[in-house]
Amino acid sequence: MPLSSPWRADFPAIAALQRQGQTYLDNAATTQKPQALLDALNHYYANGAANVHRAQHLPGAHATQAFEDSRGKVASWLNANEAGQIVFTHGATSALNLLAYGLEHEFAAGDEIAISALEHHANLLPWQQLAQRRDLKLVVLPLAADGLIDLDAAARLIGPRTRLLAVSQLSNVLGAWQPLPQLLALAKANHALTVVDGAQGVVHGRHDVQALGCDFYVFSSHKLYGPEGLGVLYGRHAALSRLHHWQFGGEMVLTTDYHHAKFRPAPLGFEAGTPPISSVIGLGATLDYLQSLDHAAVDAHETGLHAQLLEGLQQRPGIRILGAPQLALVSFVVEGVHNADLAHLLTEQGVAVRAGHHCAMPLLKSLGLSGAIRVSLALYNDSDDLERFFSALDQALEMLQ
Repeated sequence: MPLSSPWRADFPAIAALQRQGQTYLDNAATTQKPQALLDALNHYYANGAANVHRAQHLPGAHATQAFEDSRGKVASWLNANEAGQIVFTHGATSALNLLAYGLEHEFAAGDEIAISALEHHANLLPWQQLAQRRDLKLVVLPLAADGLIDLDAAARLIGPRTRLLAVSQLSNVLGAWQPLPQLLALAKANHALTVVDGAQGVVHGRHDVQALGCDFYVFSSHKLYGPEGLGVLYGRHAALSRLHHWQFGGEMVLTTDYHHAKFRPAPLGFEAGTPPISSVIGLGATLDYLQSLDHAAVDAHETGLHAQLLEGLQQRPGIRILGAPQLALVSFVVEGVHNADLAHLLTEQGVAVRAGHHCAMPLLKSLGLSGAIRVSLALYNDSDDLERFFSALDQALEMLQ
């Protein structure tokens, strides 16, 4: 049954792209933005931009109020205990680097950090480099055939020397929810800190960080229909208190003279310099918009559309789907066809998908692949988008096979 999106009209860029003959199916990389966000950005810039937390004048007071209101909206969206557990960064990658540097003092030579074999570079490289700096062991949890982290192997590999576990919630290549409750329980049993990369997962459904029970949860605004240049770091108070400051300047300082300084605690202590003010305010507007939607209807729409995508790919000979994708995206390769060639022909027909290693190079290498095609969906996509994709795919494969 064809699926239409009742939210499509809320995203002006979708109509603009359609007028350009473009079908956008690269949402795991970044999403298009709702009108509510555009209105919020226009209002902020058109009515007087100002810096936050450092001025008594009216524009500064308005900007600070809107900025802190957004912090509260993020906390509510994640069901955090309070807004003070939300730190704004310049991206999910920035947040993960903040953790890797801010927790460095917690590690001694020979300690272990556990990640998984499917991690995005943003949740691999900061820990890899920390391990090199501190002479630590980076333990890579292997995957089972279905693309999930192998829990039996994880139970053997997460042990008393494990100081931190950092894993993705939803794989950006395999489209599979990872078994976080079991993994976090293994880490907690060994008194290890836990970091969840929610960059992909936060976009689909509502996630309760209190129920999840992780120490830190990270996501990026731009994948959640918000502005670029903004990341969010949630931390339990006890975990945030273990962070050392890693960037210095601006309003993160409490008192200083020429030779000594004291710094603010989280969140402001980790928001050195002028923050991405308009992006924070814009994310708040996006969350207001998302909050207003029928979440059950969104989930049903995304589930139905993903099933259509999966079925259409499975019907075409020579296509190998990576893992067992559950939601949001499907990555695949075609026997005898290079992913870059296929992506080029799809692009020529106005279909925007992702090709390459998807910032998960070690995972693709472990699968014996140099790259793959990824089709990723958002709430504004519909069955017509998939029809255009499959038509373009069939024409491309006719030329290449």
